[in-house]
Amino acid sequence: MRCTGMETRMIAVVALIISLVALGISLKALNQYKELTQRPVANSVGEETVSLLGSGSTFVKPAMDNWIEEFTRGHPNIEIEYTGGGSGKGVSDLLSRLVDFAASDPPLPRSKWQKHQGEILQFPVALGAVVVVYNIPEIGDAQLNLTGEVIAKIYLGEIIYWDDPAIKQLNPAVADKLPHREIIAVHRSDSSGTTQIFTTFLAKTCSEWREKVGVGKSVEWPVDKTGRGIGQEGNQGVTQAIKSTPYSIGYVEWAYALEYGLPYARLQNPAGKFVAPSTESISAAFAIDNPPSPLDDWSDVAKEFVYSSASPDAYPLAGQTFLLVWRSWDDSAKCNAMKAFIEYIGSQGQDNLPRGYAPLPEQLKKVVSQAAQLLECGG
Repeated sequence: MRCTGMETRMIAVVALIISLVALGISLKALNQYKELTQRPVANSVGEETVSLLGSGSTFVKPAMDNWIEEFTRGHPNIEIEYTGGGSGKGVSDLLSRLVDFAASDPPLPRSKWQKHQGEILQFPVALGAVVVVYNIPEIGDAQLNLTGEVIAKIYLGEIIYWDDPAIKQLNPAVADKLPHREIIAVHRSDSSGTTQIFTTFLAKTCSEWREKVGVGKSVEWPVDKTGRGIGQEGNQGVTQAIKSTPYSIGYVEWAYALEYGLPYARLQNPAGKFVAPSTESISAAFAIDNPPSPLDDWSDVAKEFVYSSASPDAYPLAGQTFLLVWRSWDDSAKCNAMKAFIEYIGSQGQDNLPRGYAPLPEQLKKVVSQAAQLLECGG
């Protein structure tokens, strides 16, 4: 049966209405889908956006950058910013409550720990090494052998030239190439945990250094008085100074030497062996059966990791970074975010370390897990 013109128009109108209804349903469904997919992924610390701020050690910054990137990818409602600035700045910022967490290569000195006993948690989160780097064009990337005493005498201003007999005796393979050029000694100018580790090594291996200079995050450098000392901020500042200054020597975290292609020395350990940094030689320095808890004083224990006698294969300038946080938090959202980040650092984070670091042994991973459990989230 053939449709009349009126019937045809009616059928077209009905079809149009049905199409518009279907389109409306589709648009509504699409909008609902967009709303669902654009919501933050729910996780154990809730839906609201939480921001955490940290500062401190430049020794740990390459590892911290890795951790923050991976952790926040899995927790899109948590934002973390870590500014570095040196261990001294990190501790000062935390005690002034300017940041939520701090990283410091040495733990709190005993006096500060006693003042805040039970209030601050401190625990190691990364193992690394301080390396002695140099720029000697005549020998290129050749790896020197150096002792703590020789390095101390360079920074004391007593060993002046690269062809000094004490250096040549340790390095017969390149002795004839060592130039009669003045050694430029580069050091940190800021309050630095890397400096504390380095000066601890010098004090343990050279009595003259121990008596005249001592140990600290910042010290008076005798070589500066000779005009052959240069101070720079941060591991990166020292690294750049070494790269741009022929005949210089300095100390930086191993990761920076690897990243910028600087040669570094084998150092003599207590067993008399010249050892280069490696994952194995760093870990060997941290053999500890019963570590302190996050509530304890770590100052004496941390000193034993430098120039460690734990193994004849231990690298003698091994270092670590401690994370410091207040135990009690009024803001429960921030507290739970911090707890999740600490748990990540002690587990998956140890598998996400850049070159130049070694993972925590199981005993120290347990200390990190214990710290997360000790956080008291109020609010």
